Amino acid sequence: MTTFQAATPHSFHIPVMGTGFTIDTPLRVARYGISSVISLVDDILIEKMRRFHCEKAGEPFEPISEKAENHRAMLIRAYLNLVDRLVAKQVAALQAAPFEPGSEITRYFDLLPDGPLRVEYESMLACTDMAERRARQEALRAKATPGSIDVNIMSKADADVWLRGKQLPPEFSHASTALRGFATSTLRSTIVFSAGMNPRLYGYLKNYEDFFPDAQGDLRKKVCLKVSDFRSALIQGKYLAKRGIWISEFRVESGLNCGGHAFGSGGHLMGPILEEFREQRATLYEQMSALWVKALDKAGREVPGQLPPTRITAQGGIGTAAEDEMLLRYYALDGTGWATPFMLVPEVANVDDDHLRMLSEAGDKDVFMSDSSPLGLPFWSLRRSASEEAKRARIAAGKPGSLCPQGFVRLDNQLGKVPLCRASRAFQKRMLKKIDAEDLPPEVREERRTACMAKACICKDLAGGATLKNHIDPEATAAVCCGPNIVNFSKIATLEEMVGHIYGRLNLLTNSDRPHLFIKELSLYVDYFAEELRKVKHNLGQQSPKYFTEFKESLLRGVAYYRDRAKDLAAGQHERFQRDLKALAELVENLPQLVEEHAGAIG
Repeated sequence: MTTFQAATPHSFHIPVMGTGFTIDTPLRVARYGISSVISLVDDILIEKMRRFHCEKAGEPFEPISEKAENHRAMLIRAYLNLVDRLVAKQVAALQAAPFEPGSEITRYFDLLPDGPLRVEYESMLACTDMAERRARQEALRAKATPGSIDVNIMSKADADVWLRGKQLPPEFSHASTALRGFATSTLRSTIVFSAGMNPRLYGYLKNYEDFFPDAQGDLRKKVCLKVSDFRSALIQGKYLAKRGIWISEFRVESGLNCGGHAFGSGGHLMGPILEEFREQRATLYEQMSALWVKALDKAGREVPGQLPPTRITAQGGIGTAAEDEMLLRYYALDGTGWATPFMLVPEVANVDDDHLRMLSEAGDKDVFMSDSSPLGLPFWSLRRSASEEAKRARIAAGKPGSLCPQGFVRLDNQLGKVPLCRASRAFQKRMLKKIDAEDLPPEVREERRTACMAKACICKDLAGGATLKNHIDPEATAAVCCGPNIVNFSKIATLEEMVGHIYGRLNLLTNSDRPHLFIKELSLYVDYFAEELRKVKHNLGQQSPKYFTEFKESLLRGVAYYRDRAKDLAAGQHERFQRDLKALAELVENLPQLVEEHAGAIG
């Protein structure tokens, strides 16, 4: 039995968080109609979690041999099939439960937002005719549909696989095998591609029928693109449509006000980006659909009588029900994503007790945009996490770098033919030797050494929350990639409380001085600009004066946009919004002066 992922009743979803934080979140929330996303990066963790949940559910566990040619894809498929089966059983039990306080089906309907289904539920509760009440209950049971069990692949984290010094064919790359695992699974859900465009990976989609419409026009498996701006959505959407692949959702994420990896995006702010989606949504849909229909027709496939919809959602730094409602209303979004706050909900995310306490106590200085990611992208980190502490201890002992036990991001080949991970001991030892041999000013040499040793083994460490919490690996040194929004929350909450917060039924914020999400993002971009400038000054970056000038101009356009629409975007805190915006605008105005002061360094 497989779960058919129908339209879910909630207006929010839980995005992917690291590799382990949401690895089994669908088993915790899907039966309540809440969609969430599993990372497909770490097949080693996936196999451990398959064993864990097989034993927990009383299902037989049969290990998959590492010698199997299709090993990684088989691991991923087996785990996704298990999650699909278990969620289907949960849904069946929920639908059969009695409508009484504390039951699963009562919890399902109590979690719902205001809307027709909730009204129908409350009408049933108010019904005094027992026969009519039972009839209404039966009708409601069929409408208790599950959330979607979605998956995520970081498109650029697509390491080729080498065996005995020889590179295996492209279909054995990490991203391709993850895609194959999902494509051959029983899931009817969505794959989310993040971290940019990967033509090789996108081209691999055509090998699987589930990504094309069936005889009824349905897509068994859908594609979602996580994008940072409209241009990226248009380019990638058209690229895939030309190949007969429909984009069922564009998931717009703040470049900096998010968890995990951060993307500067040239200073383009979330508000203006969403405005462009609002204004150009119809054009995007029309251009994609025309190319899609043409591609299907050329391939001899039947074109559905009714074209599928394309959702537009947004995520990154949302913290209040008012902000959530504003995004849905003003920008006409189809949904929003809430990630970091759910790290404080133990029944949703995998965070061990020690790091759960650290997160609940975190202040501004405890969360920082680090250089920990071996992908070379800024990476939000909890400063006191076990991973950061272990990294500092290795450096102090004169043994920087990880042993690289998993190798998911062995992508750097500047030191040889076979790629290495920048967080590995092998890479850092050779790179430090290379830096020391270069004729550099002492301060520049030290900056480069520090930047080299800053990389951490996030492959293994991001699984730590799951392996520690579930007593799978008590020695794990967990990395925690929470976003800056975590400092506004300190209560360890239940699912009911967090969902209630999202829908405005209660308030979990513990930072009364929290700025609006658009203001916070703007302040992060100002800080990011200054840090980029500092790196160039110390020969750690290659951005040109033009880059900084265009970055500043993007920020100024964003400031002007927010100034014009403050009443629409910040109802209830309009004056605070304008005051904060004015202060940040003055900082942005001074950014050209900073560029001129260091023009020699970046020229």
